[in-house]
Amino acid sequence: MNLANLREDYTKGGISRSSIKSDPFAQFEEWLEVAHEQNIPDANAMTVATAGKDGVVTSRTLLLKGIVAGNLQFFTNYRSKKAQDLAENPNASITILWKELERQICVRGKVEKTSRQTSEDYFKVRPYDSQIGAWVSERQSEPIENRTIIANRQQQLEEEFPQGREVPCPEFWGGYNLMPNYIEFWQGRQGRLHDRLCFFRSSKDWVLERLSP
Repeated sequence: MNLANLREDYTKGGISRSSIKSDPFAQFEEWLEVAHEQNIPDANAMTVATAGKDGVVTSRTLLLKGIVAGNLQFFTNYRSKKAQDLAENPNASITILWKELERQICVRGKVEKTSRQTSEDYFKVRPYDSQIGAWVSERQSEPIENRTIIANRQQQLEEEFPQGREVPCPEFWGGYNLMPNYIEFWQGRQGRLHDRLCFFRSSKDWVLERLSP
């Protein structure tokens, strides 16, 4: 398959030091709100990249569930591959792409678990199917023989916790906070001369720089 000629040009505009907010989280929230208002599907979807002590990088798509006190918050299975990686190496990066807006945000930082209370509070507001699903995927990322195993486990849990009854938050499931030290705002431009404005965490505050495309 030859993809050499598969490309699009970007024409929706640019960003500059004068147009970007001095607070990277305020800028992040503004772009996220624009994406949401324009009904972009899964506007809070992000690619999360992690690496364990072996240095092998793995990436997957998760949903950003909050920007809380300068942290990016997401939730997952604590027995998953990503959780194993983060236990060995707490550094991670995320990328959010809004193709329709020709925009992207890249973030790097350290990750730590949220409080247990935060995990339980969020679990309570998840849809019933998602709550049951968290229990079904108790051994996330491990090989299974077939999908029948999943269906049987789902049925068992639905009988144990019928809809309308509180489903407890699994001890192997919870939240993470990514504490950014680098936030890059990317806006596509013509001729691949994209705008890249980056905030770097200094000892006291954020430093804004423009990067070469």
